[in-house]
Amino acid sequence: MQIAQDSVALIDYTLTNDNGDVIDSSAGGEPLAYLHGHHNIIPGLEKALLGKAVGDSLKVSIEPAEGYGEFNPELMEVVPRHLFAGVDDIQAGMQFQAQTAQGMQVITVAAVEGDNITVNGNHPLAGQTLHFDVTVKEVRAASEEELAHGHVHGIGGHHH
Repeated sequence: MQIAQDSVALIDYTLTNDNGDVIDSSAGGEPLAYLHGHHNIIPGLEKALLGKAVGDSLKVSIEPAEGYGEFNPELMEVVPRHLFAGVDDIQAGMQFQAQTAQGMQVITVAAVEGDNITVNGNHPLAGQTLHFDVTVKEVRAASEEELAHGHVHGIGGHHH
């Protein structure tokens, strides 16, 4: 069976950046399970996996536009310290969940200058070319429930 729209694929993967640093990997753990064609993974990787079958391996580089997007300077913002109520020691690199016009979003503290906190609403991997080394471990048809929910259930998937 090949990976196609509405199939469930389980993949082993290692993600590296341009310097070859490992950003994320399924090595030593469960493979990643995703529902193909439902935006469970970045668009560039989904396109690269279309038509692949169990045992196929591929190395693919994904440009930012097909990954987590280009870096958007407009998502950098200086906010007052009082918005971080209950956090005594705010440091660059800390991440927070924030309610934004686009819904819940992870923001990263970029800089702290007195009561001025610079936050970055870009995804941490925005603007980066992503290098995936992937092996397809399993491909199966999705269940009706998985299709209705838009994600995988059970092994490697969501549990309700």
